[in-house]
Amino acid sequence: MTNKELQLKSVFLRKNLLKYIYKAKAGHTGGSLSCVDTLNVLYNRVLNVEPINFRNNPFRDRYIQSKGHCVEALFVTLADRGFFPESDLETLCQYQSHYIGHPTKKVNGVEQNTGALGHGLSICVGEAIAAKLDHKTHRVFTLLGDGELPEGSNWEAFLSASHYKLDNLYAILDNNKQQITGYNKEIMNTDSVREKLESFGWAVKEIDGHNLEEIEGALNNGPFEAGKPNFIIAHTVKGKGVSYMEGVTKWHHGVPTPEQYELALSELTEAEALV
Repeated sequence: MTNKELQLKSVFLRKNLLKYIYKAKAGHTGGSLSCVDTLNVLYNRVLNVEPINFRNNPFRDRYIQSKGHCVEALFVTLADRGFFPESDLETLCQYQSHYIGHPTKKVNGVEQNTGALGHGLSICVGEAIAAKLDHKTHRVFTLLGDGELPEGSNWEAFLSASHYKLDNLYAILDNNKQQITGYNKEIMNTDSVREKLESFGWAVKEIDGHNLEEIEGALNNGPFEAGKPNFIIAHTVKGKGVSYMEGVTKWHHGVPTPEQYELALSELTEAEALV
């Protein structure tokens, strides 16, 4: 996949996740739009994972989405990579569907059930320790939401990862600066994340979370420092790609009206033409 094709893929994934949120009349729109570039790069340039025999491949990289509520971005990415037919997403958020509002292992390609915030990193610490003990070379990745950082289990995991020198662990922070009821700094200020994590013994990089080359450069050039876990602060915009959603708190889980949906598609089509 060329760099241009990768850029076009991000636009395609944004269109798709909006389509299924609109059809389901439910979903976490803003955060899915802010993290989709990271998922695009992970699944098309970084992760050693394949749809066939996914869970039985002991050499696969592990990816766990700690910010599980933004599952729409993950689902459309997995469907695009062939983990399941895209038509399955027609059942999103319907009774007895496996495609619900958070990741579940009943969906091919999903490592762990997530959604209770603050749990994903702890699971990844266990996965990374196991890989070290078994002398395996696969990497472990997780995507955190900045709104979940106040959860205490994260900080226990930060300490543990540093203590056990887990340089096979990569934590990516989708730093869109907002959560369900407003700006993080007003609800529970965790700034400055970089200084905090460095004091905990992590190696930290900051990137533009919508620059695909920067994302790939950070994820494919590790460990940043031998013996230290890797933390990537991806500066993003909630609702990225749709002008009236960008930086607007209500789109945390807002569902567009028919008129808003058509406007969003129109803007994304224009962005597609400029790639």
